[in-house]
Amino acid sequence: MLGSVTLGSLMSLLSTLKGKGPSGFGYGSTTEDVTAGLDLSGKTYLVTGCNSGLGLETLRVLTARGAKVLALARSVDKARAAGDSVGGETAPYACELSEPETVRAAVAAIVADGQRIDGMILNAGIMALPTRTLQHGQELQLLTNHIGHFILATGLLGQLTPTGRVVVLSSAAHQMTPKGGIKLDDLTLEKGYSSWGSYGQSKLANLLFARELSRRLPEGQVANAVHPGVIATNLGRHMGGFVNGSMKLLGGLFLKTIPQGAATQVWAATHPDTAALNGQYLADCNVATSSGHGRDLDLAARLWTRTEEIVAAL
Repeated sequence: MLGSVTLGSLMSLLSTLKGKGPSGFGYGSTTEDVTAGLDLSGKTYLVTGCNSGLGLETLRVLTARGAKVLALARSVDKARAAGDSVGGETAPYACELSEPETVRAAVAAIVADGQRIDGMILNAGIMALPTRTLQHGQELQLLTNHIGHFILATGLLGQLTPTGRVVVLSSAAHQMTPKGGIKLDDLTLEKGYSSWGSYGQSKLANLLFARELSRRLPEGQVANAVHPGVIATNLGRHMGGFVNGSMKLLGGLFLKTIPQGAATQVWAATHPDTAALNGQYLADCNVATSSGHGRDLDLAARLWTRTEEIVAAL
C-alpha cells in the first residue's frame, strides 16, 4: 500500500509539474515552444556561458530564430566554437567572470564594436564548490555568479536598446541561504562556509540584483530573474558522485531536459508577452514567488551599494 501511494503521489506531482500556467507555457515547455513563430531577425542578444548546457541551447535557438548573438565564454576559442556549432550570426568574446579585468575587457570590446543589445542573458555560473575558495579576496561563487555579472551588465547598460531586457539566472537555491539571507558583513563566509549555503547566497544575490536593476532602468527597459529548474548539466561537476548519480537515476522523472531548462530565460528575453514584466522572479515560464529575502528590496539596495564598493576595489 505504501509503495502504491508513494508512486501515485509521485505521478500526481509529475502531472502538476508538467502542466501549463497563465502564460500558456509551463514546466515541460521547451525553447522551441516559447519561440514558436517568433522572427528575431535584426535583434541582438548577449549570452554568457554560451559554450555548454543552457547557454549553448539558448545560443542555438536564438540564432535559429534569426537573432545575432554576442557569445561570451571563458575564451574566444570556446565562444567561437560554440557559435560555429550552431550556425547563424554570432560574435565571440572572452569573458572569464571570476577575473574582473577580462570582464572589463569584454565590456570595452563590445562597446568598441558598437554592439546594440536587445537582451542580456546572464546565464553562466558555478555551483556548490566543496571548499571555501577565495579569488581577488572574494568568495569564488559570489565573485563568478554575481560580481562578474554585475560588472558586465552595468558596464553595458549604455548599449541596451530602449526596450532592452536583462535576464539574470537565479535559482530556487536562493532559498538555501543561512538565516538573514545575504551576509553583507561576511560575504566571503569566513565565519561559516557550506557549499550549498554559498551557492544559495550567490543565487539570492542574482535575484536581488535583478530586482534592484529593474528599479534603476529607464521606462521601457526591464530586468527579471529566472529559476531554470533542476537540470543535469556540467554546472554540477563539483557535486559528489552520489548526488550526480541520483540525479541521473531520477532524470527521466524529475529533471528537466536542457531545452526545457533554458526555456524560461529565452521566454523572458524574447517573448512579446514578457516585455512588460519587470523586477519579477520567473520559473517554468511564468511569474513565481521567491523567498522573503528574495523580495527584500531594502536588502537589494544595500547589496547593490556593497557590490559597487567591492567592484571599485577590484
